[in-house]
Amino acid sequence: MRFYIIAGEASGDLHGSNLVHAMNKSQTGLSFRGWGGDLMEKQGVTVIRHYRDLAFMGFVEVITNLRTILNNIEQCKKDILDFKPDALILIDYPGFNLRIAEFAKELKIPVIYYISPQVWAWKQSRVHKIKKVVDLMMVILPFEKEFYKRFSYDVTYVGHPLLDAIVRENETEAVSRADWKKQNGLDERPIIALVPGSRKQEISTMLPLMAEVCSSFEAYQFVVAAAPSIPMNFYETVTAGQQLRFIPGQFHAILKNASAALVTSGTATLETALFSVPEIVCYKGNLISYHIAKKLIKVKYISLVNLIMDREVVKELIQHELHAENIIKELKNILFNEKHRQRLMDDYQELRIKLGNAGASEKAAKSVLDFMKKIK
Repeated sequence: MRFYIIAGEASGDLHGSNLVHAMNKSQTGLSFRGWGGDLMEKQGVTVIRHYRDLAFMGFVEVITNLRTILNNIEQCKKDILDFKPDALILIDYPGFNLRIAEFAKELKIPVIYYISPQVWAWKQSRVHKIKKVVDLMMVILPFEKEFYKRFSYDVTYVGHPLLDAIVRENETEAVSRADWKKQNGLDERPIIALVPGSRKQEISTMLPLMAEVCSSFEAYQFVVAAAPSIPMNFYETVTAGQQLRFIPGQFHAILKNASAALVTSGTATLETALFSVPEIVCYKGNLISYHIAKKLIKVKYISLVNLIMDREVVKELIQHELHAENIIKELKNILFNEKHRQRLMDDYQELRIKLGNAGASEKAAKSVLDFMKKIK
């Protein structure tokens, strides 16, 4: 069977790679081609476009890059036509993927969607399009099945694939904290992780803001979880003069060894919590994009941790609230307030229980292969 798979960002590449791995374990003779990243490529996917060339955030940014985005869509459609897949697997990335789903549906190519667009947060009208163009929707958050049920759409809940990635991390041979620090040129001081995202646009906005607080915490060393797809000189340019250590491609290892973290909103907020690291969620975007989003978004929080728990577990510093004074205040709270740290650990444990056990990738793979048997 031939599958065309599309992931448009780092988290999609991770979850796509785990899905492909689980599918190949379950059945031989599968072939994969698509858009993604290094992790998917390692699992045997022929990646024709890397996600680093695809990511545009915010309303203004999308408009200014509209020609590039439309060209990408046309290139993708042509490649699907040439490849003639038995099914399309789409991973999150809704602005792009829903257009491709519509195209595939016209060609009568079955459409499988893994990791639902966050339609519960905004653009709920997208549910009607999803019902028309998606044949199998697999969701990863516990409240999503009930959300879709309100629209008379039956979806498959498989659990969160991050739990699988963390289990695999814990199964690998452990390196002591001292040895890991030595291997990465770090000193003895405890670590504060800086997680500015995986796109150049968000890194150039978030990282300088995060780095401003370094001089207020001289007893700590600040380690940037660098995206392997971003050149190191880009990081050095946006943080000129700051005492930072950049470690690419070791996000989970950094979390294992961190005392606290400053995290740009997104999947990384959940990963940080699942590694039991006290965190502050940070977000600042283009002012026009922010005000448009504020009017459209229908949820109280921007971090997955708070959304899943339906209350403020981790502090969110958004837009005008994100400045050095507030970051320093909140960072001191999660580093030095023992009562607050313990409450965070208790909340993180409750979060794990809500998400359920590992095995999402295997469940998703089984759902895909069972679906393919059903439609043959």
